[in-house]
Amino acid sequence: MVDKLVECIPNFSEARRSAVVDSIIEAIKAVPKIRLLDRHSDLDHNRTVLTFIGPPEAVEEAAYQSIAQAAQLIDLNFHQGEHPRIGATDVVPFVPISATSMVECVEMARRLGKRVADTLNIPVYLYEEAAVKPERKNLEEIRKGQFEGLKEAIATDKQREPDFGPHELGPAGATVIGARHPLIAYNVYLTSDNVSIAEKIARRVRNSSGGFRYVKAMGVLVEGLAQVSMNLTNYKRSPMAQVTEMIRREAQRYGVSIHHTEIVGLVPNQALIDAAQWYLQADQFEGEQLLESRIFSRAEVGEAETTYQEASLVDALADGTPTPGGGSASAYAGAMAAALVAMVGRLTVGKAKYAAVEPEIWPMIEEADNLRHMLSEAVQLDANAYTGIIAARRLPKETEALQQARSTAIYEATLRAAEIPLQVAQHALQVMRLAVRIAEIGNLNALSDAGAAVNLANAALKGAALNVRINCMGIETEPQPAVLLSKLAALESEVPNFLADLNLTLKERSGLQN
Repeated sequence: MVDKLVECIPNFSEARRSAVVDSIIEAIKAVPKIRLLDRHSDLDHNRTVLTFIGPPEAVEEAAYQSIAQAAQLIDLNFHQGEHPRIGATDVVPFVPISATSMVECVEMARRLGKRVADTLNIPVYLYEEAAVKPERKNLEEIRKGQFEGLKEAIATDKQREPDFGPHELGPAGATVIGARHPLIAYNVYLTSDNVSIAEKIARRVRNSSGGFRYVKAMGVLVEGLAQVSMNLTNYKRSPMAQVTEMIRREAQRYGVSIHHTEIVGLVPNQALIDAAQWYLQADQFEGEQLLESRIFSRAEVGEAETTYQEASLVDALADGTPTPGGGSASAYAGAMAAALVAMVGRLTVGKAKYAAVEPEIWPMIEEADNLRHMLSEAVQLDANAYTGIIAARRLPKETEALQQARSTAIYEATLRAAEIPLQVAQHALQVMRLAVRIAEIGNLNALSDAGAAVNLANAALKGAALNVRINCMGIETEPQPAVLLSKLAALESEVPNFLADLNLTLKERSGLQN
């Protein structure tokens, strides 16, 4: 099985105090399963870029810890540097690397943004693929005016309000969090200290003023040399070699040349292979010809492609033992329904055709994931509840007192065994509501998946209802069981309307019926 991996490349507004950077790094490395890949500090920019990688949950936690540490140690009121910035932790991008989708990285960005705002009281803006406003996809739009300009605008300009957090800046400023494809931070130094030349060349090569589609650029003075500082947001569509040659030709117009170039942080292998192919005119060269690629290829060392759990719930259901039984199976059906809702949501967001409904879809994905987790937990809870009844029935009954204690224990265990499937039924109805709605507005290509989710949720509710009633049998008129049965009836009364809504949606959107 391929491990899920996410890369994070946070930028911090500090490079001149190495102890501060060391402290931030220690906060990152303290999170288990995190591997720090690179540290790049630029004294002129007074900015440090760190690169680390790990499983999504660990990367998200490490990012939070680094933001919290930076907030304690960096005061933007006293920060000076060449690079634009609005925060102590200025920008935090997540990049999908292995077995992880862009949508998952977007969800990481949104969760982290809310957590940073809620717990650290730092304003957060979402950018690139995580942006909730089209104008915020570009980082430079968010950073207009830098920390000093945003300090006033955030409280007075509706367009500058953060996506999460307070409408004021503290010493840590604001943080921009997002998800994006691999980016190359690439700088070209000129044989001149005239920064105006670098600024003119930057205007020629960047997308915003008619240059390369996937290049962002600005002119700055670094180490006594004029520098064209760039971000290549899609190195395949705006290759390094072609961008470099454009800068070389533009520099010649001003009587200067390229002094040297610099890659900040890490770069994908393919970007350098593409540059080598272009410069060497090695049109037939392929990445597989690299010695290291062949040596470290997983296929060559015989790594297994897939691993599976030896047992599954389906196998356990077939074993002929009392647990897990119908209650657990109902909970599992509900979990599958919730998973389908989340899947349809993730197939909807990020697509221009469904941009208008995206603000509604994101909360639905989050709610579906929460319901999936609760229903998955109910699989075991239901089995445990039945075990509790068996344990109560085995209690001693030699005396009247023991008999009374045993009866009480059986009654309480039976109520517990009825309460859990009632919760399953409640969750299943919530899933059904989400599934019907996502069938109405979600990706049309996943309409059948949304319909399947509705029907699985209905099956979950029906199966759970049987378990509620069987456990209440014989005690239906007693107060607590009566309340449980009344709640169940109210849930069941809503099902026909949801099924009718689904049928109408299927007919309107595809001509099918449930």
